[in-house]
Amino acid sequence: MKFLGLVWANLKRKKLRTSLTVLSILVAFLLFGFLCAIKQGLGGGVELAGVDRLITRNKVSLIMSLPLNYEARIASVPGVDSTAHQSWFGGIYQDPKNFFPSFPVQPEKFLAMYPEFILAPAQKEAWLKTRTGAIIGRKSAEKYHFKIGDHIPLTCPIWGEPANQDHWDFEVVGIFDGAKKGTDTTGLYFQYDYFDEARTRNKGEIGWLGVRVKSPDQAAEVAKAIDEQFANSPYETKTEPEGAFAASFAAQIGDIGSIMMAVLSAVFFTILLVAGNTMSQAVRERTEELGVLKAMGFTNELVLVLVLMESCVISALGGLIGLGLAWVLVSVANPASNVMPSLSLPPHDLIVGFILVFVLGVVAGVVPAVQAMHLRIAVALRRNA
Repeated sequence: MKFLGLVWANLKRKKLRTSLTVLSILVAFLLFGFLCAIKQGLGGGVELAGVDRLITRNKVSLIMSLPLNYEARIASVPGVDSTAHQSWFGGIYQDPKNFFPSFPVQPEKFLAMYPEFILAPAQKEAWLKTRTGAIIGRKSAEKYHFKIGDHIPLTCPIWGEPANQDHWDFEVVGIFDGAKKGTDTTGLYFQYDYFDEARTRNKGEIGWLGVRVKSPDQAAEVAKAIDEQFANSPYETKTEPEGAFAASFAAQIGDIGSIMMAVLSAVFFTILLVAGNTMSQAVRERTEELGVLKAMGFTNELVLVLVLMESCVISALGGLIGLGLAWVLVSVANPASNVMPSLSLPPHDLIVGFILVFVLGVVAGVVPAVQAMHLRIAVALRRNA
């Protein structure tokens, strides 16, 4: 570390070039962090999915509905412990930009099926008794400053509005929290009975069914039995583990992992060229000085380390600041809150980011460092003669 001052002095010689290189690396790692957060946001439901829960949906497509009477028939399948249905509502609050997930459910069955949603007993009781009552997640409640007793007017492009009304009106009777870190607390849930009575079409239909099995070991057998029961019917079903169902949401916009790798590979290859060019120029400009250092007793290996240190410092400055800004953006000031309200940067991705910072520094500096190491004193001293 005693040579860090020398490395820093070298970096300050060409302040503009160093600053632009650091800024380029910063942007690359900011993009890396944000893309990792998006991937986590789209696939987070997979990690939190219950191993004893299945999802039964329309075989044709997720957007196709199922008859409500399927629930009783599925509940009678051997190995099924309980069921709870949901439907996608797609409500909008005041402005199309103000979107959060919303679902009509049967309150008691829903809360029993998903214990990761924590709701105070008094608020649960109020929800059961209030026809237009709704519960909302803590994150959305804080974002829109909702509190218990407020009325939330929503419009719905999918289902339209109730007859003779220009919006759906829901009273906030509860605010729920997540039992686990990463639990989605952005949704709004309300009474299915109110929804089904008030909507003007597709009455008696649901979006999908959550199915809890008595034993996770029976999941495949139960799923097969459910689908066989409705084979060749107008509404054939597809039953799958809850994790696979959550993954299908992300799959609707493509292979997120492949997209992310393609974008990041292109970005980091470009940044590698930029950083490598910066280091090559720095070494060429200081050829004579490197010769002097060697004449003073600096070994070839020490010169190699000094150049690599310089490259790693540039990479660390840009990379660590970029990762820090990415963490702040997704954790404190989510820039994609209107599209994806729940974002977080996983610790394992941060660790990968730290490793990439080091790798970028070494790879960008290794070629000019090796050239400097093999530089002969006599050649270096007469380079500018």
